[in-house]
Amino acid sequence: MSAVTVLEIRLDTGKARLRRLPELRQHLGGSGLAAALFGQYALPSEPWDHPAQPVIFTIGPLTGFFPLMSKTVCAFVSPRHGGYAESHAGGRSALALRFAGLDALVLVGQSPRPCIVQVGAHDVAVEEAGYLWGMDALACAKRIRRRTAGSGHRSIWRIGLAGERCSPMACINVDTYRHFGRLGCGAALGAKRVKAIAVVGEEPLPLPEGKTYSALFKDIFRQLTDTEMMHKYHNLGTPENLEPLDALKALPWRNLQATSNPAAISQVSGQRFADDALLRNAACAGCPVGCIHVGFVREKFIPQDNRYLYRQVSYDYEPIFALGTMLHLRTPADILTLLDDVEKAGLDAMSAGVALAWATEALERGVISETDTGLRLAFGDLAPYRDGVHRLAAADTDFWRTLSRGADAAAHAYGGADFACVLGQEMAGYATGETFFVAQALGLRHSHLDTGAYSYDQSNPPQDTAAAVRFLLDDEAERVLLTSMVACLFARKVYTQERIAQCLEALGQNELAADLPATARRLQAMRWVQRLAFGFDPLAVTIPRRFTEVTTWRGPIDARYLEALRQDYAQAILRCAAEVHP
Repeated sequence: MSAVTVLEIRLDTGKARLRRLPELRQHLGGSGLAAALFGQYALPSEPWDHPAQPVIFTIGPLTGFFPLMSKTVCAFVSPRHGGYAESHAGGRSALALRFAGLDALVLVGQSPRPCIVQVGAHDVAVEEAGYLWGMDALACAKRIRRRTAGSGHRSIWRIGLAGERCSPMACINVDTYRHFGRLGCGAALGAKRVKAIAVVGEEPLPLPEGKTYSALFKDIFRQLTDTEMMHKYHNLGTPENLEPLDALKALPWRNLQATSNPAAISQVSGQRFADDALLRNAACAGCPVGCIHVGFVREKFIPQDNRYLYRQVSYDYEPIFALGTMLHLRTPADILTLLDDVEKAGLDAMSAGVALAWATEALERGVISETDTGLRLAFGDLAPYRDGVHRLAAADTDFWRTLSRGADAAAHAYGGADFACVLGQEMAGYATGETFFVAQALGLRHSHLDTGAYSYDQSNPPQDTAAAVRFLLDDEAERVLLTSMVACLFARKVYTQERIAQCLEALGQNELAADLPATARRLQAMRWVQRLAFGFDPLAVTIPRRFTEVTTWRGPIDARYLEALRQDYAQAILRCAAEVHP
């Protein structure tokens, strides 16, 4: 079994050490390796921003060898809930680490001054970067690119103002169009005074000899490109979901006061974005699909040339929901303009949009006033939302500082908890029913990607808590295997457990391929152990009243079934964690 190569960097001293740990290969990579390293480094008795708390980046054993093994997992102590958290991103991040010869990068300590961490295959540097502090996330990357060698195997991860202010909504921008988005990973870097990380891969990656690997790669590549399986993601992309979800009465509008808007949905549909705003498609390194949809925002008109300057902004379903339908913005231009502001500030798009939606309804209801906000937020009005994004990132008044900790934190301070659309963190855009609401509220990452609960709801199953809990646990285990291999979840129908075993065997990792179902269950349990070690109690999780007021195509949400499912799933999580083997 091959050793895991871990680069540990101490930010307080600038010293680095390379660790080769064969015993960690049993945890595969990605999510499993991140959780194992977190167990070694993290301090459950200390707060999230203690200098000794780690920020960990991991890739998987198939990274660089097979297509769509393109993700990197970031593990950290979340400022949102104070416990174990993961966020996943693509771009060039995974291949840059692979060509730098690393399976994991671990940052500990706190830099005495703002810095850039430079990582290559042969050298490491922690460089003072006070000149970048205060710069927006997009402008920062331009400066770094000018002074950092490499291109195709170079990946730049950076934070904006929100991360510098340690906002629990801060993200890490990765190569402009991808993000470590949720649960405040940008704040974890900001607390360490790391403005950016630049990874440059310089080493060759020898491929296995013989026909087995080559034939397997070609077959997987064919499935990903020559069949209909991935066409959705390349064509309209995930914005294709907008119209079907609206028709199902499962698309949140105006802070989830409605789940459908037939009169307006065509104005923000995937087809409308493609017709009015799409410039081009892009792809993460190692991906032949091209699911990144890059639109444009007009920045200013140059009369002497009779032309506009424009900015390129990537979009997908989640930002359109959070910064569009949730705020009742109804044109691609308005939504992309607001998304561009969010990108510069270094905020998670979903949390920012849902928090602004809560603040808008709270103003309408008189729970808060313009004295609190300094703005007259109104559904459908772009200008005050643009100001709101800047204030949310700056967090320089009591109200905006409180809101930056989450819509639930603001509701606790000001009132309005019943309509705070928070399921562990600000909700994702799937008002599909009870299973999804419970899954995001209790899920390990509080993410719509922890399980396929939104699809389960759409299958219109009978009300059966035992069946729903079995689905959630089984589906989570399958996804943990994929995220431990760092496969893009769009490829989950291609990378079955049998196919993953074939890939590992083609690389000579027969021992890892031997019993993947058992490995998946073990890693699933181990992650829950890390989550519970910091005090997470799934039995104490509550779901705001707004989620019981929703009506979907199946009718009103059943509050009693929602509560029964919440309790049963919480108990199942505790049982899952108890099954872990040392």
